[in-house]
Amino acid sequence: MNDCLFCRIAAGEIPATVLYEDDQHIAFRDINPAAPVHAIVIPKAHYGTLLDVPDAGVHGALLEAACAAARALGLEQGGFRLVANFGGDGGQEVMHVHWHLLGGRLLGWPPG
Repeated sequence: MNDCLFCRIAAGEIPATVLYEDDQHIAFRDINPAAPVHAIVIPKAHYGTLLDVPDAGVHGALLEAACAAARALGLEQGGFRLVANFGGDGGQEVMHVHWHLLGGRLLGWPPG
């Protein structure tokens, strides 16, 4: 998608600090971090929202990529949080399905 920010990052058209990458996914540093470690994990294929992802296999692969990114960032010992926002009320700002991977400090609850 030409007008999708995350598609353009995945294509290398917009620079980003890549923290993890495999054939189907990329994780990059969030430009407005909410924690010492804050990565955005996306599929390289465009899906607007969680409800647009076609099947459990694609969902599972994205979750696996998020866990691989957490390991690559050294978060497996202290822990981390994965957040997926959906729609305007859920706080989704970029209409490309993604996980926020947060860690590097104690994360409070409840969020938001």
